[in-house]
Order: sequence, then structure tokens, then C-alpha cells
Amino acid sequence: MEQIAIFPGSFDPFTRGHAAVVDEALRLFDKVVIAIGHNPAKRGMLSVEARKRLIERVYSGDSRVEVTTYTTLTGDEARRVGAKTIVRSVRNATDLDYERTMDHANRTIYPELRTIVLIAPAEVEHISSSLVRELHAFGHKTEMLLPEGINLEEFL
Repeated sequence: MEQIAIFPGSFDPFTRGHAAVVDEALRLFDKVVIAIGHNPAKRGMLSVEARKRLIERVYSGDSRVEVTTYTTLTGDEARRVGAKTIVRSVRNATDLDYERTMDHANRTIYPELRTIVLIAPAEVEHISSSLVRELHAFGHKTEMLLPEGINLEEFL
């Protein structure tokens, strides 16, 4: 039976840190579904469609990665794609506390789902989408924070 994990997030934009999490998850699971959560009330730097295209480009040669978008609860999307595990990443204790709270809530609603928390590798733990957005807003280069070969301007 294929082991499928879901990696949910806004990915606005998808960074080297996100890619490191996906790479590690692929060591543990047969398939990773990168699920881009879409909150219509929030306007992001990149459209949801642009985020999806960006991530699909990064993983264009890997059939073990699927990219979806969703507007429901993450647990509902996990059920839809056949995932039994939610993959999350933490960079610090604050992240861990938040993920613990979310895991408890998810177990209440979706008892079949489990969350695994991966510790961000040291070389990318400082990278966040908000850092990329801020640097970009002030006209600074962001290529070193994005997956190799990704030029943010192509997706704006």
C-alpha cells in the first residue's frame, strides 16, 4: 500500500526551506502531496495559481510529488488525497508549540491522521516565505532563498 503524506502550507512563495522538508519527507513516504491552502480573504504576494506553477516546476521530474490547492480544512484535503500523515516542519520552539496545538485539534476531528514534525536543516532554518516577501518588497535579490532555477519575477 502506497504511503502518502500531505505537506500543507501557503507557500507564498515556496522556498529552499520548504524544498528541504519535501526532500526529507520523500525519504519517509512513497508520495508527498504539497497542498497549497487558499484563503480567499487573504491576498498573497503570488496568486495561488502562480504558487502551484512554481512548485510544479521545481518537481517537474519527480512523479512522487503532487501539487494541489484547497480551500477546506487540511484534514479534509488529506482524506481526499488518501494521506494518513501530515508533514510539518519546525525551526524553533514557537513553531513546535503551534504544531502541537494543531496536531491535537486534528486528532480530535480526524482520528486517523497523524502529524510528523521534521526539524528544519540548519542551513535553511532561517528561511521563511515572509523573509522572501520582505526582501523582494525592498528590491533585494531572493534567488539564494528559493529552489535552484527559480526566478520569482517569472511568477509575479
